[in-house]
Amino acid sequence: MAASILNKKSLTFLEKYLNNPSPTGYEWDGQKIWMDYLKPYVDEFITDTYGTAVAVINPDAKFKVVIEGHADEISWYVNYISDNGLLYVVRNGGSDHQIAPSKIVDIHTKKGIIKGVFGWPAIHTRNKSKEEAPKPDNIFIDIGAKDKDEVEKLGVHVGCVITYPDGFHILNKDKFVCRAIDNRMGGFMIAEVARLLKENKKKLPFGLYITNSVQEEIGLRGAQMIAERIQPNVAIVTDVTHDTTTPMIDVKKQGKVEIGEGPVIAYAPAVQQKLRDLITETAEKKKIPFQRAALSRATGTDTDAFAYSNAGVASALISLPLRYMHTTVEMVHRDDVENVIKLIYETLLKIKDGETFSYFD
Repeated sequence: MAASILNKKSLTFLEKYLNNPSPTGYEWDGQKIWMDYLKPYVDEFITDTYGTAVAVINPDAKFKVVIEGHADEISWYVNYISDNGLLYVVRNGGSDHQIAPSKIVDIHTKKGIIKGVFGWPAIHTRNKSKEEAPKPDNIFIDIGAKDKDEVEKLGVHVGCVITYPDGFHILNKDKFVCRAIDNRMGGFMIAEVARLLKENKKKLPFGLYITNSVQEEIGLRGAQMIAERIQPNVAIVTDVTHDTTTPMIDVKKQGKVEIGEGPVIAYAPAVQQKLRDLITETAEKKKIPFQRAALSRATGTDTDAFAYSNAGVASALISLPLRYMHTTVEMVHRDDVENVIKLIYETLLKIKDGETFSYFD
């Protein structure tokens, strides 16, 4: 493969896909963009009741391999509207209350997007000795309405979902920055694997299910549903993991991971060891740099949902190092993005039809 596997069309798709809001439970517009991009590279699509989308290559094959990312992003819901027209919120996923003050927001209504801002009392008015930190119960959104009635006239009601509008940009030529890189970058990377398979005319001896799950941010729910639907034999999941080299992170606790140093291969009970060995051996053989991470009880990713579905599915996790998770400035290194794509692609070419990954053979 050429030095760079991302082309102009890929990057145009990535920007459009990242900028499109896909909060948990409302992923379908993003899924349509994703499916549209994948159309030339796959044989058919499966979608389910809650919006998970799957692109399939070789749908008639008995042996099934999943490569997976998740489509949703963290967001907020309108929880309460005060008499003076301010909105109080509740999380939809792991939204970070500390980054909220002074952020611009998009409130999704039937009438379209209503703009708002997370207000915060001015520094001059705060008691320096007793400063209150931003908390879920004290952050609020101002949409410029004078009272509750005016809020409701704008089409804003309890349950409206709220996202940040922050868009995609590139820092210093090779750092991709955006909200929702967790984990639309996963959906992007698996789509690129499908493109490469098609462009390089690779024929797989199994069915490949390129799966973009919904509702990961609230407990791996989309993956649980689609794992039952597909009933795969193998699942390779990709998600993001923390770069631990920035300030205020304890590497002894979190492990050492750095952007630009390669995909992160997970060690955890949910990770099937023979499948993981195939991945690490492929990385070594193809000279793809990689890092390792030990995850204690659970990976906290869709890997857990696939691994423990259908009486057990050989599953592994390849993570993309990311800085500033669940903020609006999530950052990844272009080299890592390319190397995750390469690693999944090369691993697929090594999986044999009917492979059990049994520890007892």
